Amino acid sequence: MTGMPVQPAVPAHFQTFLAFDFGLKRTGVASGNRMLRSATPQATIKAEGDARFVQVAQRIKEWQPDALVIGVPYHPDGASHENTERALKFGRQLRGRFGLQVFEVDERYSTTEAISGGAKDADAASACIILEQFLRNLP
Repeated sequence: MTGMPVQPAVPAHFQTFLAFDFGLKRTGVASGNRMLRSATPQATIKAEGDARFVQVAQRIKEWQPDALVIGVPYHPDGASHENTERALKFGRQLRGRFGLQVFEVDERYSTTEAISGGAKDADAASACIILEQFLRNLP
């Protein structure tokens, strides 16, 4: 399957979001809101498996987001690869564990953009880029 899945509409009452840039070893995190259309980097989660979800649960409890946003990587031509499937699985796990709506953003170049922007924490910066891209596209 190629191309981005069709996104459900984002309800107008969804104002606060927590975004994740999923990685096998590290998961970048950013928080943001619809009104300001900006994102703030949070501490990167350096954990795998269930330990990752313990930290995700702490962030969700702390920030109380209306919904979650995840970056989904694709090849430059739009084809999916191993990490595409991993990110989509992470999104399904988030939905299942926390009962929050999860929105997906094509994050093909977010890490490159974060590194070229001189980010100290490329994972958190990528999560910000993903969330800001999502917020910019809201009506």
